[in-house]
Amino acid sequence: QVQLVESGGGLVQAGGSLRLSCAASGRTFTINSMSWYRQAPGKQRELVAGITSGTSTNYADSVKGRFTISRDNAANTMYLEMNSLKPEDTAVYYCNARAMVTLREYDYWGQGTQVTVSS
Repeated sequence: QVQLVESGGGLVQAGGSLRLSCAASGRTFTINSMSWYRQAPGKQRELVAGITSGTSTNYADSVKGRFTISRDNAANTMYLEMNSLKPEDTAVYYCNARAMVTLREYDYWGQGTQVTVSS
């Protein structure tokens, strides 16, 4: 089992910045990749950014150039640096960890942290 706890959400004005953190605990040695997802009211959950254990990254087109994902494997923590925030970035942000156990993949989720960007 892997437990994930997000922190760092809040209310910010458009153009501002926030840094989200996701702390992993439990069987963290099974984690391959980690990602940030978000879900706005009335919309489906969408991938924001992902990072592998080898630190390869990918981003949604809507956040490229504004958001940066990083990972501190020694601290079992993932980060999302969000700059130039827009009202459309308002959502609940979820941390995801994909683990491999006996050749099977498992997805773990945090409880989510609210990000609200005011115009």
